[in-house]
Amino acid sequence: MTKSEVEVLGVPLFASNIESATALVIEACQSTNKNNYCISATGAHGLVFAKKNKVFEDTLKSFFINLPDGMPGVWVGKMKGSKGMKRCYGPDFFLHMMTSTKNLAITHFFCGGNEGIANQLKEAVAQKFANTNVVGTFCPPFKDIRDYDYKGIADQINQTKANIVWIGLSTPKQELFAKNLSQFTKVDFIITVGAAFDFHTDRVTQAPRLLQKAGLEWFFRFLMEPKRLYKRYLEIVPMFIYYNLKELFTFATRK
Repeated sequence: MTKSEVEVLGVPLFASNIESATALVIEACQSTNKNNYCISATGAHGLVFAKKNKVFEDTLKSFFINLPDGMPGVWVGKMKGSKGMKRCYGPDFFLHMMTSTKNLAITHFFCGGNEGIANQLKEAVAQKFANTNVVGTFCPPFKDIRDYDYKGIADQINQTKANIVWIGLSTPKQELFAKNLSQFTKVDFIITVGAAFDFHTDRVTQAPRLLQKAGLEWFFRFLMEPKRLYKRYLEIVPMFIYYNLKELFTFATRK
């Protein structure tokens, strides 16, 4: 099982595509080992937060792979030589995994969203992608990341014998939640996919593909939810540019 990676702001990002990531996950699920591997879909938000928070940075570095969730990470990766790197958008990776495993003996558990969302996602996956291999759901109550009963949640998951646990919270909470949960689960993968739960249950509208390819999905989401997102993007966009320019300048001066 091989994987190509490139560092962006100190975090290793998967330097291939969704098809390759899907193949890696399926291959691992079909082995006899339960490795509790963690996977994140990491965009500019996560990368900028990791620069400020060592615990979160170490969490991402411990993950099996970090998928490049946004185009800015891909652009930087390509600048660093990973010419075959493609965006591995969390909702698209989720979709590809659902369609690719619908006829395989690989089962899924959905953990996240407001009350009832995980069950709605289970129904949506069966209707949209013909995947009926979802063996359980759980909506974590709103708590501090330190206050969850991870063993209790893991026991519920382990009873279902799920191969893959999908976490739909938000960054950085979902990555920390996945890491803590992995200490108690007996699964193949725990994968964090952010807003995929809301997108695939049609609760939130996705940005048009043209805006996604142009790296402007953040702007579309800001227009949809300005009150909730303006503080986040006011910091993330300039800081992502600043950190990368600083890193590239440092690299250039060392040559």
